[in-house]
Amino acid sequence: MAENLTKQAFLEKVFNYEKNKEWKFEGELPAVIDFWAPWCGPCRMVGPVIEELSKEYSGKVNFYKVNTDEEQELAGAFGIRSIPSLLFVPLSGQPKMAVGALPKEGMKEAIEKELLVAAN
Repeated sequence: MAENLTKQAFLEKVFNYEKNKEWKFEGELPAVIDFWAPWCGPCRMVGPVIEELSKEYSGKVNFYKVNTDEEQELAGAFGIRSIPSLLFVPLSGQPKMAVGALPKEGMKEAIEKELLVAAN
């Protein structure tokens, strides 16, 4: 199941941008971070897909959600201008952002290509 991240949890589990200027991933598994808001229609379509994928990639990829209404500083730190925005975070290398409601197959392709992880 996708975990909702506060700023503090984000700093601990993903990237402490207050301490590090250069990208340094804090996680032990690759991650997908869904930047969303409750009023966003396309975000509500992406939510169930994120939940399905969190089960399919259990133990291989962590799935997180950031409510941009509640965590405006986080959204600003990543330059989120439109939602949904998905951040694909590999264990090493730079994260990649995808904007818009990707279909499930599109998300799986991005996970396999960007995170180098195959489904269970």
